[in-house]
Amino acid sequence: MNLIIQGKDIPTPSLKRLAKLSGAAAIEAISLTAFRLRAANEASRVEVTAWCEANALDCGWVPAERRIGDFGLLVMDMDSTLITIECIDEIADMQGLKPQVSAITEAAMRGEIDFAESLRRRVSLLEGLDESALQQVYDERLQLSPGAEVLLAAARAAGIRTLLVSGGFTFFTERLKVRLGLDYTAANTLEIIDGKLSGRVLGAIVDAQGKADWLNRVRTELKLEPRQVIAMGDGANDLKMMAEAGVSIAYHAKPVVRAQASQALSQVGLEGAVALLGEV
Repeated sequence: MNLIIQGKDIPTPSLKRLAKLSGAAAIEAISLTAFRLRAANEASRVEVTAWCEANALDCGWVPAERRIGDFGLLVMDMDSTLITIECIDEIADMQGLKPQVSAITEAAMRGEIDFAESLRRRVSLLEGLDESALQQVYDERLQLSPGAEVLLAAARAAGIRTLLVSGGFTFFTERLKVRLGLDYTAANTLEIIDGKLSGRVLGAIVDAQGKADWLNRVRTELKLEPRQVIAMGDGANDLKMMAEAGVSIAYHAKPVVRAQASQALSQVGLEGAVALLGEV
């Protein structure tokens, strides 16, 4: 196995310490924030993980034979993964309801409330809001997560297709699809009547199972095996889709997600996923 170490600042003594802990044969720089420790002993995983957590570093164990070209589909959550915000919280802020909506969002992300029910409750609070608020959120508040464009460029270069699947809203996913050149998107549709939000969602809600279903639908269309799929997310409603992927990456995620993902990024941006996918 190769051990991937990532962080905003990685002192040379730290790399040497980790090489000793893991019995690695060599240290290689991947970028300014990522290093590969070759031929590391996976038996040291617990000790290495604990040391990295104590020293604000991300670590990931990657099969030495893995190559980024082995993958064919990258599936990403939107809110707090591809982008930095929770769109519904920012929409609610336009109504002066952000605290109430954010509290429901957080409970759903932790898995304490069924996602579909939480979405209905949050959207109902937006009844009467002018639809122009959606564009205002997109223009003024929506930002890509650090490293998003690096990750997407690496995926394109490797021939990996992209699916953005969200429990959020098509208003945002469709705009990001065009802006970023994504291949597929899926999300929920807000009902708008006479230019105002009705407080309802149209059609079946894209919840945890819906995300997993979309992953498998696109994977089947592309004639890929599960091992050729990468899934990234941060909340409990991402766990079902992440379980369907060969590699799952928890991005600045809740503890329940980090515990079940095959990899986790907490210190670096989305560019950190590239190093975890193997060599070019």
